Amino acid sequence: MTQFSDLGIAEPILRALAQEGYTKPTPIQAQAIPPLLQNRDLLGIAQTGTGKTAAFAIPILNRIAADKRRANPKTARALILAPTRELALQIATSFRTYGRNLGIRVGIVIGGVSAGPQTQALAGGLDVLVATPGRLLDHLSTGAVKLNETEVLVLDEADHMLDLGFVVPIRKILTKLPKNRQSLFFSATMPREIAGLAQEILSNPVEVRVAPIAATADRVAQEAFLVETGGKPGLLLELLRRPGFSRCIVFTRTKRGADRVAKHLEAGAITAAAIHGNKSQNQRQRALDDFKKGKIAVLVATDIAARGIDIDAVSHVVNFDLPEVPEAYVHRIGRTARAGAEGIAISLCAPDERALLRAIEKLTRQTLPLVDKRGEFAKLALPSGEQAPAQRATRDHNQNKPYHQARQAPRPGGAARPDARPDQRPKRRSTRRPFPGGGETARA
Repeated sequence: MTQFSDLGIAEPILRALAQEGYTKPTPIQAQAIPPLLQNRDLLGIAQTGTGKTAAFAIPILNRIAADKRRANPKTARALILAPTRELALQIATSFRTYGRNLGIRVGIVIGGVSAGPQTQALAGGLDVLVATPGRLLDHLSTGAVKLNETEVLVLDEADHMLDLGFVVPIRKILTKLPKNRQSLFFSATMPREIAGLAQEILSNPVEVRVAPIAATADRVAQEAFLVETGGKPGLLLELLRRPGFSRCIVFTRTKRGADRVAKHLEAGAITAAAIHGNKSQNQRQRALDDFKKGKIAVLVATDIAARGIDIDAVSHVVNFDLPEVPEAYVHRIGRTARAGAEGIAISLCAPDERALLRAIEKLTRQTLPLVDKRGEFAKLALPSGEQAPAQRATRDHNQNKPYHQARQAPRPGGAARPDARPDQRPKRRSTRRPFPGGGETARA
């Protein structure tokens, strides 16, 4: 079995890895690190939870260890682009952990927080800059950062970049980078659009695949329950009260749905918090921290967090709503069974979501066991006495839909600018039907 010590990695990095208890690379790391140490471009395709971050972080840190020159003011030697704030924060944490013995300077540029401290950090020059595309473009436009001296570019979760409509911003960022650089693409899936972008950017790349496209994570037991839409809240409570649900992530399709599910769980004496794009960065980080520390048992999230949550010991993932993009299912259930552990993924399927379930089964090439729970859980009355709608809620404007395909017509509450980043779009009055129970549900 290959050891990290066999790969030619600098001793300070090996020491940091040993301090974290890492001695053997994962398959993606074993295949990716050697060509990256030779400054090759790379296209890496691996399912979530396989260690992609270390696969590109270790070679970048090795480059910095070999050439310890300080970055010039307002420049960054390595740039890592990530689709979400949470993922950017986790990548930066990994660089600091693996590079703790190198004295490296790592900066984070993300939306949702003040730009002032980011500008100050950029002013001194950085070894590693981790950024979301929208906020990075803001800093480029003000001259706070220059990318003309960047040696390495990494696009992490490139397919999710496409889902969020970041292809155009990425192309703008690419024009600021030197042509003579090392470029890396890492992604769990490789749709045609991303494959085309990779061909434009990568030069004679090494291709590494450690799992079939759209494969679900190993060691995840999967099952589905057929239940009326109005019965989902009661079934969710019943599931979460079972032994073994120690740490659970519940995914919803919409932001309002996430808030209503979290309120419903709190009303049922289960500690929970919601995380989605309308939450401030401080709120999102506080919810994640509480979840990691065990202060709350359930984290309710939209797909914005499907690839931004890297937390050990998540016992269960529950799809309260099935995703309308089947690839999102793969990333959702990848939040459990991480770091060699086992996990369980449960999907609540309303009768009108059967087509979504079939799309997931077609993509993953497997049939999920389906347990019929119809009629076992009563529909919960809304505060007004109105019955919960049978159909599923309408999709959020920002959810599971590439921004370049979003409608731009004026709406109540304000119109979205064509050049707005996903986290800058104005709020609007929702036309979606309420979540069953409206947050004031009776205890099951």
